Amino acid sequence: MISINDYLYSGDTVLKILQRYYADLKEDAKITHNAMDVIHCNFLLQQMELLEHNDFLTSQSQRIREFYKYMTSEYPFLAFTFKGRIKSLIRSEQKFNGKIVELVYDYYQANGACPDVTWLKRQIGYVRDLIAYRFVISMPQCHLRENERREDVELKYLYEIANVLPAFLEEKGFSTEVSEISNGTHSDKMDESVKPYYRDYVENPGAFGYRSLHVTFYDNQSRSYFEVQLRTKQMDDYAEIGPAHHLGYEKRQEKERTRRDEIPYGECVYFDEAYERGMLLQKLDLSKVDVNMFGAVNNQMMNDGCGFYRGRLILPYEHLSRFQNDIID
Repeated sequence: MISINDYLYSGDTVLKILQRYYADLKEDAKITHNAMDVIHCNFLLQQMELLEHNDFLTSQSQRIREFYKYMTSEYPFLAFTFKGRIKSLIRSEQKFNGKIVELVYDYYQANGACPDVTWLKRQIGYVRDLIAYRFVISMPQCHLRENERREDVELKYLYEIANVLPAFLEEKGFSTEVSEISNGTHSDKMDESVKPYYRDYVENPGAFGYRSLHVTFYDNQSRSYFEVQLRTKQMDDYAEIGPAHHLGYEKRQEKERTRRDEIPYGECVYFDEAYERGMLLQKLDLSKVDVNMFGAVNNQMMNDGCGFYRGRLILPYEHLSRFQNDIID
């Protein structure tokens, strides 16, 4: 089995690692007739094209910046940040292999047998969040009226912003994608016209209490997908430095080990290889990795200048509340 871990110790660039991994995996897939490795190669090709031809990101981020300017005008009293990133090489690889493990495991639990490759290929689909933008809003405490709850006020504005975002970006050359994931009901604060596009993890919290609004767009100029996440500062803290991050990580590891025990080794080669690749990445010692523009003392302290582990930032905008009085009229 070929794993990306085999390419992380030669001092190559992220792009070179992708190119070598892609070439070797493609050749091996021809020899072994492994259909999922062919899908995996297509996924790696997406990432390579993004890194090789990323001039369009300038145009894309500038058009999205128009919504930032709209918000500074409409909501001068809010503080908010706009961030964009390309998913890191390690996170992308973890997500692809983790998806295979999850799909096979769930199918096995429901049917007592592993799925055929045709079903699995349909479920994997096209990865749409290699590029993602996150909008985080916060209402300064000093701007709240007496007896107002900060969470209630922020939720009001979060959904208000979510309601206008799709139409605004469609005028800038983007198409809003209907969500393929049904994750329960939507908040009554969300307009009926936009509900088909959003995954409402605020109304329906995800695993470990994760909360956010997710919507996918297609950039008609660059012919690429990207995801937008809308959160309050409290939701963002919970996801990035709170229980959804730390506790979730430990529980995910435990869950992965349980899945391995449930499906006998050799029952499904796609499950076996995806699981092993995922475990190798979880055990990766970043201090021993030699990737150009990346350095780490350990798995907590690192300096990532290439999007190897933490992702590459493409759009950092910040807006501080400009309202001069403590209480908004």
